Amino acid sequence: QLQASGGGLVQAGGSLRLSCAPSVRTFSTYAMAWFRQAPGKGREFVARINWRSGRTYYADAVKGRFRISRDGATSTLYMQIDSLNPDDAAIYHCAAASGYIDSIFSYDPERYDYWGQGTQVTVSS
Repeated sequence: QLQASGGGLVQAGGSLRLSCAPSVRTFSTYAMAWFRQAPGKGREFVARINWRSGRTYYADAVKGRFRISRDGATSTLYMQIDSLNPDDAAIYHCAAASGYIDSIFSYDPERYDYWGQGTQVTVSS
């Protein structure tokens, strides 16, 4: 029900903007998040935004380089990624939670109800 886009091949130091939109809006949203998964690794929390308040949370590895935002009018989630480095290469997935998630559980994929198919980010050095 979520469609992520915007990935691609970028040189180290470059930027990308990821988007995530629902194909069909059939649920209310408490929070949305981005996770990423590199080959051979588990799904890693990147950032979260509370839909109504706009409050944001980031993984330490991306603070200062990634910025999560949302457009309430179009129900679209965004992720601006700057200063990309090879460690950022992964499939990026968006996720949505219809119910409350305490901030300390933002990192837990099991807390989210809906997922997008992912968009590939590749970084060349």
